[in-house]
Amino acid sequence: MSYAKASDLLRLADMAAARFEGISLQDVTREFGCDHRTAQRMMRSFEAVFPLVDIAEDAERRRRWHLPRSDARWLQAQGIRDSELAALEMAAKRADRDGAPDEAQRLRALKDRLLAAMAPSHARRTEADAEALLEAQGFASRPGPRVVPDLGLLGVLTEALRAPWEVRLSYRGARDDRPRERLLEPHGLLLGTRRYLVARPSQGDGRMRRFRLDRIERAAIVSRSFARDPAFDLAAFAARSFGSFHAEAEFGPVEWRFTPAAATTARQFLFHPGQEMIDEPDGALTVRFMASGHMEMAWHLYQWGDQVEVISPPELRDAVARHRRDDFPALP
Repeated sequence: MSYAKASDLLRLADMAAARFEGISLQDVTREFGCDHRTAQRMMRSFEAVFPLVDIAEDAERRRRWHLPRSDARWLQAQGIRDSELAALEMAAKRADRDGAPDEAQRLRALKDRLLAAMAPSHARRTEADAEALLEAQGFASRPGPRVVPDLGLLGVLTEALRAPWEVRLSYRGARDDRPRERLLEPHGLLLGTRRYLVARPSQGDGRMRRFRLDRIERAAIVSRSFARDPAFDLAAFAARSFGSFHAEAEFGPVEWRFTPAAATTARQFLFHPGQEMIDEPDGALTVRFMASGHMEMAWHLYQWGDQVEVISPPELRDAVARHRRDDFPALP
């Protein structure tokens, strides 16, 4: 057996033991990027190497493999790799940067528990290697502007979302600078250039609304629980916007055409979760999706100079027409 195959079987063992229902062939194809027949061969080898594996069928008649393991020595024997430790620390740094200190704290607590389970010599070596890997990847000291979050406010909102509890806000609207008191049922946070609380009024029409965090002067938890809307999908709600700002009147089809010179770079971007990319005969790239947020689209399009043309909507095309520069030395 090659070293690579042995490593794959150990990874399968981790997956089969960590997941309550075990793993299916579909899980294997997704994890390893292989086809169905290769996944079948891998699981036959897995059964031979780990004869104690439990094999059962789920409700959809798919075979699942589950590896019972209650011995903590398995974790100690495998240890934690420098790349895995670096990935945890990078995720914590992203959470810090994106204004999610609660998640950052939990990721670092997980990292500490993993290191505590390792032998001291292994833990020290892994920490040193992970620090070098972080520095080499350029994340530990990445420059650039970012919004400084109000950690106290984020703490209140995170606690309210976890329970969930109603929250009472003192909020300044876009057209009225005088703060008004609002009683809300929070359902999520959108973290972008601007941060928004997604919530519905406790007494109202039941529609979800966005509330900019920088316009919240005070927030307090109301010791009254509520039932989350089971039909609400935060990802689908966020996808109605290009960035974090949403305007229902702007929502509609968006189409951009990148020049042949910019197509290779543009193809590497995910502009929107629902995007469609079309390769044109002349080498150009057309990107289509449905969203609102023309201002944030214009901010992004400015970085491409004259290497992108807005086909639709016409309001966005008119907004960027006078700002398409031909002297940008590089693409985003």
